[in-house]
Amino acid sequence: MNDIKEYIRSIPDFPEQGIIFRDVTSVLENAESLRASIDLMQDKIKDIDFDVIVGPESRGFIFGMPIAYNLGKPFALVRKKGKLPCETVSTEYALEYGSAVIEMHKTSIKPGQKVVIVDDLMATGGTIEAIVKLVKELGGEVVGAVFLIELAGLNGREKIKDIKTVESVICYEGK
Repeated sequence: MNDIKEYIRSIPDFPEQGIIFRDVTSVLENAESLRASIDLMQDKIKDIDFDVIVGPESRGFIFGMPIAYNLGKPFALVRKKGKLPCETVSTEYALEYGSAVIEMHKTSIKPGQKVVIVDDLMATGGTIEAIVKLVKELGGEVVGAVFLIELAGLNGREKIKDIKTVESVICYEGK
């Protein structure tokens, strides 16, 4: 397997001028890079003691589900407001280009459960910070997070300093 970074497309000036969009769809479209990505992310959390994997839609589902399956752990969904059918908890948070509301079923996390968050990318850390808030509201504790890509120049780790283990497979130093 070549370096996963080789499979990530960098698209300049998307979604706006001056932004370099890191596109993971090219990773997903190649069986070898998809498998390697999941294996590498899973390896980053192998020494963490946890009960549940949480993933935000949609790419957190793509990477989190196979890791949960491989490790025999349950998977809890974080979705945009209005997409879950049962009673939920929700929170609003800032995005790079606006704001959003996410929610989880109230039954997704039980008090005392230890959680690992899995997602494709950490940029400013807003989504992950919001997920941590939801998990805490349900009585859980986020003990780890793993990302395929981290945009270190956007300082996302600053918002999630309380998470003991934060890992990324690929780190871009710029924005």
